[in-house]
Amino acid sequence: MEVDTGNDRTQVRSVWMVTREYDKLAGAGGVKDVCRQLAETLAASGGCQVRAVLPRYGFMDPAALGFTLAPVGGRSGRIGGRRYEHTFDVDMHYTGEERRETVAVWQADIEGVRIFLVEADRYATKRAVYTYTEEDEQEVAWQRKGGGHYDYFAMNILLQKAALDLMILLGEQADVIHCHDGHAATLPAIMREGSGYRHYFRRSGALVTIHNAGLGYHQEVADLAFARAVTGLPARVIMRGRLNECFDPFVAAADYAILNTVSEQYGWELQQTAEDSRTGWLGHTLLERGVPLAGVTNGIDPAAFDTTAPAALGLAAAYDVGRGNFAGKEMCKRSLLAAIAANGPWGQVRQYGTLDADPERPLGTFIGRLTSQKGVDILIQALRELLPHAPSLQFVFLGSGSFEFEEELQQLTASDFGRERICFLKGYDATLANKVYASGDFFLIPSRYEPCGLTDYIAQLFGNLPIVHRVGGLVKVIDGETGFSYGENTPAKLAEVMAGALQLYRHHPHLLRTMRMAAVERIQRLHTWGKVMESYLDLYRRAMVMAGET
Repeated sequence: MEVDTGNDRTQVRSVWMVTREYDKLAGAGGVKDVCRQLAETLAASGGCQVRAVLPRYGFMDPAALGFTLAPVGGRSGRIGGRRYEHTFDVDMHYTGEERRETVAVWQADIEGVRIFLVEADRYATKRAVYTYTEEDEQEVAWQRKGGGHYDYFAMNILLQKAALDLMILLGEQADVIHCHDGHAATLPAIMREGSGYRHYFRRSGALVTIHNAGLGYHQEVADLAFARAVTGLPARVIMRGRLNECFDPFVAAADYAILNTVSEQYGWELQQTAEDSRTGWLGHTLLERGVPLAGVTNGIDPAAFDTTAPAALGLAAAYDVGRGNFAGKEMCKRSLLAAIAANGPWGQVRQYGTLDADPERPLGTFIGRLTSQKGVDILIQALRELLPHAPSLQFVFLGSGSFEFEEELQQLTASDFGRERICFLKGYDATLANKVYASGDFFLIPSRYEPCGLTDYIAQLFGNLPIVHRVGGLVKVIDGETGFSYGENTPAKLAEVMAGALQLYRHHPHLLRTMRMAAVERIQRLHTWGKVMESYLDLYRRAMVMAGET
């Protein structure tokens, strides 16, 4: 893969990814899918040697996952009461206290990607990727379930420094280090400013992908003295890296890396509209410094949601959306409705409410976190307005989130107009999610903001037409062609669009069939990871050129 950049011909051979998530190993959101699918595509089709580094969390059994201890590090050491033959120390100073933390490394080759897990005391005690669990709260009262880890910033810095140290110990000089989200965004500054790193990595480019720029996702820290101590960065870098008086990894990265968002529209919104207020004005701050946000819309692997192979997805029957064969989809709908009528069993998911078992009735669906960002309050109010006037409509929610939304949905299932028409499946199960996707006629995404969106892709591949707020990455849903979209994100407008979709369901089903087929064709043509990979290779080349200029 080569490109002319002036007199420089740049070929991307080696890519290292630094991330807190990786699909099938550790995940909490869409970051895990992007990391794994992009890494595997680069390894299989991009001509790249790909490495990924993430923590070994306490819920992971590395040996059972196929990992072995890597022979890196000059001495044996003890971590969490266990002795490791090969360890190394990472500088992790606190304010007024010089200190180091001992780490070991696990490794495995999975689908052409070499993956490293960083073993450390700090990670081994964590039962979830980002937050405390119910078990944590039972052990220590202040570790509230759902609350972020108190040492989140140190966790991030340890991962980034360990990744850089690992490359040096292995003698590998990455062409590009791909840093995913705020958890890894301080790495480019550390790499360029630390005297132990800047010479070794002088030819390595850095790319920072902003998966979510919303408030609470920056991984910022208000204690500037601690930020300086633990990162080892000069005071001038800490001060220049501030946003709203906090040290912000995204801002700090701007002088040392190429930055991109996970859709073109999201990047434009952050730098050209008032939507950036949701980020604390990160996009505008970067723009004032002359730093544009490149946009690359995430891809998807259609083979992972192949409805012609129903056993792998846990579906009742096969069907083929792209070819317009939907007989099996109706069987999937019948199966889910029958299971809901029987109240499961659903394992870890708890059912509230039930539905009529008639598959002729249109079925709306929602799968995701029950949060304000996802527009759950807007959807609930829209249903309150619509259901009395659309007696055939039924609706399934699958997910969990804020206590207030969970309570409201439980009450909605027992209301006069929601009884036997709304079912709330509280919790999450991947196979059950596939069943809901396959059974639904319409998939609702009324997000207030959405950096890219993955569920719209998945719904389309299952033949479940998305109805989306036209914002961020959701603009890839073409109104009237591959789904439905609307601009004014109010309950009244959403109810109006849903009513229009129901009219098509009742009177023009052939149009919905055409839209479902067109949605799959568009994904295959524009949004597979094979297509998206080329855009990332272009950004990698830009990062390498930037490294050569510093």
